[in-house]
Amino acid sequence: MTKNTVSPDTKIDLTNCDREPIHILGHVQQFGCLIAVNSDWLIQHVSLNVADFLSKDPEALIGEPLKDIIAPAALQDIRSRVQRLEGDDAVERLFGLNLLTGSDEKFNAAVHISGQSVLIEIEPQRAEITSDYTSYVRPMVDRVRKAKTVRELCKIAARQMKALTGFDRVMVYRFGADQSGEVIAEAVSPNVDSFLGLHYPATDIPQQARELYRRNLLRIISNVRESVSPIIPERSPEGQPLDLSMSGLRAVSPIHIEYLKNMGVDASLSVSILHRENLWGLFACHHYEPRVLSYEIRSAAELFAQLFSFVLGQLLADEASEHTRRVQVLHDRLMAQLAGGQSVREHFQTIAEALSSVIPNDGVAAYVDGEFVTLGTTPTRDEVMGIIRFLNTTAGGRAYATDELGAVHPPAQDYVARAAGLLAVPVSRRPRDYVVLFRQEFTRKVNWAGNPEKPVTLGPNGARLTPRKSFETWQQTVTGQSMPWLKSEIAAAEQLRVTLLEVVLRMSDEANQERMRANERQELLIAELNHRVRNILNLIRGLVGQSSREAGSVEELSNIIGNRVHALARAHDQLTEDNWGPASLQGLIRTETEAYLGNKASRVRVKGPDVLLMPNAFSTMSLVLHELTTNSAKYGALADSEGEIIMEVKPGAENELVLEWRERGGPAVQAPTRQGFGTTIITRSIPHELGGTADVRYAFTGLEADFVIPAKHVSEFVDAAYASTMSMPLSAARQDPQSGLDGPVLLVEDNMIIALDAEDILMEAGADNVAVCSSVREARQAMATTEFRIALLDVNLGNETSEPVAHDLQEAGTPFIFATGYGDSSVLSSKFPNVPVLKKPYNQADLLQAMSTALSKD
Repeated sequence: MTKNTVSPDTKIDLTNCDREPIHILGHVQQFGCLIAVNSDWLIQHVSLNVADFLSKDPEALIGEPLKDIIAPAALQDIRSRVQRLEGDDAVERLFGLNLLTGSDEKFNAAVHISGQSVLIEIEPQRAEITSDYTSYVRPMVDRVRKAKTVRELCKIAARQMKALTGFDRVMVYRFGADQSGEVIAEAVSPNVDSFLGLHYPATDIPQQARELYRRNLLRIISNVRESVSPIIPERSPEGQPLDLSMSGLRAVSPIHIEYLKNMGVDASLSVSILHRENLWGLFACHHYEPRVLSYEIRSAAELFAQLFSFVLGQLLADEASEHTRRVQVLHDRLMAQLAGGQSVREHFQTIAEALSSVIPNDGVAAYVDGEFVTLGTTPTRDEVMGIIRFLNTTAGGRAYATDELGAVHPPAQDYVARAAGLLAVPVSRRPRDYVVLFRQEFTRKVNWAGNPEKPVTLGPNGARLTPRKSFETWQQTVTGQSMPWLKSEIAAAEQLRVTLLEVVLRMSDEANQERMRANERQELLIAELNHRVRNILNLIRGLVGQSSREAGSVEELSNIIGNRVHALARAHDQLTEDNWGPASLQGLIRTETEAYLGNKASRVRVKGPDVLLMPNAFSTMSLVLHELTTNSAKYGALADSEGEIIMEVKPGAENELVLEWRERGGPAVQAPTRQGFGTTIITRSIPHELGGTADVRYAFTGLEADFVIPAKHVSEFVDAAYASTMSMPLSAARQDPQSGLDGPVLLVEDNMIIALDAEDILMEAGADNVAVCSSVREARQAMATTEFRIALLDVNLGNETSEPVAHDLQEAGTPFIFATGYGDSSVLSSKFPNVPVLKKPYNQADLLQAMSTALSKD
């Protein structure tokens, strides 16, 4: 059934609701209970449902010591966490507490300070939770960090959050400068409508609620039809209500609950996205049946949102830094070109083109020292003079921007087609001189989630927004506006104001403008000082970012660590293929060189027999070979087009392994001036980990290294004939598959991380889209609405298998592939004899090869 809804979980109107402060609104949701204690750890407040959790009469608990309710060890853990709280909004969490004496039942808890009370929120730990969900966060963050733009970043993040939480719809909701919202990214389950691109008026989220989102990062509603538990007593002896602003269990406004019911939403989750401590947006999640997320998953979602905010901040800072760099280059170029200028008119085209290179516009006008000059589409002289008179009423000394000039300067409504928006840069004080950039009208259609101009209606508690009962998309045609001026463009104009001030000063008549020049020079010096200080601060920030040991940036550090981890992962794959037994050294060499060197792998020659290494030595050698290979590709024999690497493997006198590494024909090498971590791995791993030796020499003809691995780490040497088969180049052993993949693909996989990786591979291989399902039910729902080109089925899906889906696909004539982590696939082979079976772990080449095989049989 198609879900016809439009609003993310942000429609909260708290004004005048029940005429109570925000901090007691809604009380406590039923899936957890709350206890508040004072400084003597005497119980002051409890939620009424505490009896369901602790088998205690709530009324009888008031005034009792907490130690009489909670087991001593658990109470000690809670006390220690309270001591660690820092800041007014700090929250500490505890998992798996044996809360009750004599009971094996485990609980999760959160503690924070609320006024004069310590609030303890308690939830039962779900027995089915066995995964460490926080471990999912690192690969999720690794994926979002690959994004190059904010929209791409948010699109990837929405997919990650949906995979983690399992909600039917996950949206990234961004706030605009006018506090309105827009859904800029979305991930939805099959048969759920898209809200992508919908806008929401600023009034949908009152400022009071926005402040709560900024302080308390996660808000969940598990069941809109579930009753909430009141707090007793509702007020302290002093008559003050208990402040639940930071409570994770606090229920929300009944107005919002009614709103969600009208939409057909049964559960919702919102996680705040902050940028520089300000509310930038939300992850807004909807589900169409009740959904209780475990504390572990909610904690992982909150952690992911915090790290996502960090990545978002980095991306925005990088964009701003690049813009600043371009402005600095422009400043230097203008100062060099205009050093000997006579007037603004003489060099106006140079100035206008320079400004346009960093701030897009449709026309530029300048009025300096009584001279008026234009370039491009602009208002007339008289119209510009009217604009200048208007600008003289604004705050002086800084750039002024508007994308709706007619709203602030009514005469501009007559020439809106030529100048709907402007960015004005003052270049003097008296008289006011300006360089003004104009943008033409940009007519566009905006899709709103309901009419944003709907009037406020009277409810039982006065004037306030009441829940909408209709959620049809309302389209508005916006006229009289230009494309908005970005913050980075306004900042660039402010920086260029210093440059233009200096240019104008150089072009002024010193004889007639001496006093004016003195005043402007003082302003210039102040502005220039500010400009230089900002540059110094940017430089310091850059140096901090560039000084993480051997990495030049956070991204580079991530790549270095990622490559090393992948080297270990490749070694681990080979070990698991041999049931963690001895594995082939030549296979490791081939895997590592082909993974990192590509076509250059043919310039690596291995002499001598193969060696089967024990697992611990195999892992150590994978890191050593990875560092040797990457260094050679960057600085050594493989850095040019002629060099080569020769590795000779031979047994020693006592059956130890001797490996000689020689680089020849490449550029001359020199010993590094300092030893980085990669060099440390090469020189010290084998002696430290395996008790062997490592001798590394930086010869003029190329790097030379001799390694000796003791016999206890060597299983056996394999004869040359067998070794030559094992060391066959990949190009000879297996050709690159040509999948010919197009159209939609069905992916049935219950492991989130594996599903995300496979989805990425399929999309890169040409799939139009990938429907990711984690159960037979979801897969069948997807098949009911989409005709898939091919399918990839994980055999085991928790408590079920994908065999029913395979039968449905077979009847529909859709090719498919099985993926399994089990070694024995004979049952599958007998039921589906012509279906390819992928053994986990598989890589991109394995998957595409299997796809090619399946499609060729179609």
